[in-house]
Amino acid sequence: MFDSITGSIKSAVNKIRHKDDAASLKKATTELRKSLLKSDVHHKTTKELVTAVELETKRLGIGQDSFLRALQSELSKILTTEGNQGFVFSATPPTTILMTGLQGSGKTTTTGKLANYLKLRKKKVLVAACDLQRLAAVEQLKQIAAQIEVDIYFDDNETNPIKIALAAQEKAKKEHYDVLLIDTAGRLAIDEELMQQLYDVKEAVKPDEIFYVADSLTGHDATKTATTFKEKIGIDGVVLSKYDGDTKGGVAISISHQVGVPLRFIGIGEKMPDLEVFIPDRIVSRLMGAGDIEGLAEKTAAVIDEKKAKAVSKKIKKGEFNFNDFLDQLAMMSKLGSMKSIIGMIPGLSQMAGPIKDMDFENSDEIKRIKALIGSMTPKERENPSLMNPSRKKRISRGSGLSEMQVNKILKQFKNASKMAKKLSSKGGMKGLQNMMQQMQGQGGPGGLNLPK
Repeated sequence: MFDSITGSIKSAVNKIRHKDDAASLKKATTELRKSLLKSDVHHKTTKELVTAVELETKRLGIGQDSFLRALQSELSKILTTEGNQGFVFSATPPTTILMTGLQGSGKTTTTGKLANYLKLRKKKVLVAACDLQRLAAVEQLKQIAAQIEVDIYFDDNETNPIKIALAAQEKAKKEHYDVLLIDTAGRLAIDEELMQQLYDVKEAVKPDEIFYVADSLTGHDATKTATTFKEKIGIDGVVLSKYDGDTKGGVAISISHQVGVPLRFIGIGEKMPDLEVFIPDRIVSRLMGAGDIEGLAEKTAAVIDEKKAKAVSKKIKKGEFNFNDFLDQLAMMSKLGSMKSIIGMIPGLSQMAGPIKDMDFENSDEIKRIKALIGSMTPKERENPSLMNPSRKKRISRGSGLSEMQVNKILKQFKNASKMAKKLSSKGGMKGLQNMMQQMQGQGGPGGLNLPK
């Protein structure tokens, strides 16, 4: 997600080869300034950041470690804006959030993603369809609500969004919902009619917070429109949508600094789970190439059944991992979101993973073939892969539409993967994986920026 900026930081750091070399510091800050501007970081933010990094590095004593410490500290300051982080619940449910933004910004999809994020955290969520301007908006929200299995309030006979919002709020109170997300109308551009309608809805329902959904692909325009919304109706947080399509990525660094409200979430893929909470310290860690293990742990904790995980872990250690377990793990992985969103959280992997980031494992041809193979098995065969013999393989081949060669290949891969998982678990889980990665890359281990302790 932040590969471009992380690469730029690494390049700037490498300019400082000797201690107390003022000329090399100048080269590093010049490189950093150019890279940040090229990555679409706002020019005011860039100027403030680079100046502060240069002064702090001189104060600490010029050197790579000092430069990294200064950059880490100043990035944290730039990304930290007064206000709430992530999602904050009100003392009295339901927490009511007004979702705002321009048409085409991804506001309705983001409403669904936020509802899914909350549902995974065991919250009862109601979404309200109050975008009556765009013809397909209500239908789109209905489809999203059905997909993620959350409740929706709509009224096809009502033309006043305020009445729908109030009715939804009443339902949310009566039926003890934890959160109400109100999807409001957008326009192709900011106009007085839009702002007045939003203001009227805001005054009627008195939301706990107002989120502005900004399209990251619009670059600095996202900052301008967010500022206008803040001035006209007041916003409490920004959600950046379509960040996975933004090759530059700099808007995430500067938008909260320029608008003066916190960046709360980032949309990092097309799937419903592809929404990440924006915590400045964690983002700085990723920008510096150190990953975000804490964020990954939180993300997995929301979708992993701890009892099932322990049971599977025991099976892996005993070498008893079967095809039913595989399907369960696949279903869990799909809840985590795209591979791109996971890879960037693991230290070093964002740079070594390459094309794997863009793979959709759930819908890949290989996974489809494996699912077809498992679908042609009997319950006993799924539970005990060792039962496979030539006659069973022939039957599975006919039932799945795969050749016997493909069946044999998949079964062999599964057997090898089970052995590798057993070996890694016996070597200490994540430590075993890290050791294996270090052996693959040489003793240096996966790259990062080797942050000073």
